[in-house]
Amino acid sequence: MQKLEFESSWAKALSSKDREEIEKTFLETSNTENHDLLLSPIWQAINHKGELLITVLVHNFTQQAIAFNQTKLAYIENNKIIAEYTFTLPTLSIQPKVSMPWTFIFSVDSLKSTAKLNSGSLEIV
Repeated sequence: MQKLEFESSWAKALSSKDREEIEKTFLETSNTENHDLLLSPIWQAINHKGELLITVLVHNFTQQAIAFNQTKLAYIENNKIIAEYTFTLPTLSIQPKVSMPWTFIFSVDSLKSTAKLNSGSLEIV
């Protein structure tokens, strides 16, 4: 059975409203076990530096831990790649049958076009 976990800094910093949104997304998407790994969108934003922040719920439906080591991700809106970057995140390790929220930050240099911040998806390339 899939379990929702929060990285320790997330657990401390999340507002109750944000936690409820993440829990809602988990309930809506955690029964999709026809994937090994699923990235369910939660929020998209642009920060003060112009970076694209994509927050997803990372579902690990496998029997082994998953790490992001030289993993190329693309943020896509309307079948168009908006940003693409290869992530190595030593602090992100998702245990088997665990779902965890994470924000992927795309630098300004990785943006290929302007994000509309709606109906986007994050995909492994």
